[in-house]
Amino acid sequence: MSDSRTYQITPIGTLSSPFKQKFAIPRQPALVNAQGCIHFAPDYNDPNCLRELSTYSHLWLLFLFHENLEQGWTPTVRAPRLGGNSRIGVFASRSTFRPNGIGMSAVRNLGVEHINGQVKLHVSGVDLLDGTPIIDIKPYLAYSDSIADAQATLLEQNPVPARHVEFTPTATQQLLQQPHDDLRDLIVQCLGQDPRPAYRQQDNNDAKSYHVIFYDRDIHWQVKNGKVLVSAIEQVPQRTM
Repeated sequence: MSDSRTYQITPIGTLSSPFKQKFAIPRQPALVNAQGCIHFAPDYNDPNCLRELSTYSHLWLLFLFHENLEQGWTPTVRAPRLGGNSRIGVFASRSTFRPNGIGMSAVRNLGVEHINGQVKLHVSGVDLLDGTPIIDIKPYLAYSDSIADAQATLLEQNPVPARHVEFTPTATQQLLQQPHDDLRDLIVQCLGQDPRPAYRQQDNNDAKSYHVIFYDRDIHWQVKNGKVLVSAIEQVPQRTM
């Protein structure tokens, strides 16, 4: 029996993260130790909403793929982990182009903060774009959410890429001159997973230069001799942020 009714969802807040563009965002949560902060909307900016949240080490975040909602969806998608050539059903994928544009991520709970009447929830292991609307938060329950014998055969045959990341002397010096303590780790963890399009990931000497923005820094990099080489880390002009 089909149900043609529609429902309205109101975000409870937004998440701030280091990821200012979709390129190079980890494809799943917990692959990178990136930190984020949830800023609650006025109706939910109440400490009582988060009472006893500190008793849980991990949380589920439900969110909207807000930048993809207007682009719609298709019954099948090209899965990046499968090289972008094979199509699988949208419900057999983690595609960001979905019928209702809803995603979910398991993150580590770093604690609640109260500043000048604003409630903030700090988390880590995020894989979300800066400004992502959060529609719900739920505790992660290990006794029921962790399934020891779960299988994902298709993906197990196509593991996440792992490349060594190196920095030129220029990039190393620029790292020392910027304010983000975790930027180096973020670069190593994200670029080490080779975020290039699937059809280029087999190229160990890619002539193309890539850029990605973490925080307010523009990271310049290439793949040479099978390694990721970071050549520059420049401050992004304020008008482009």
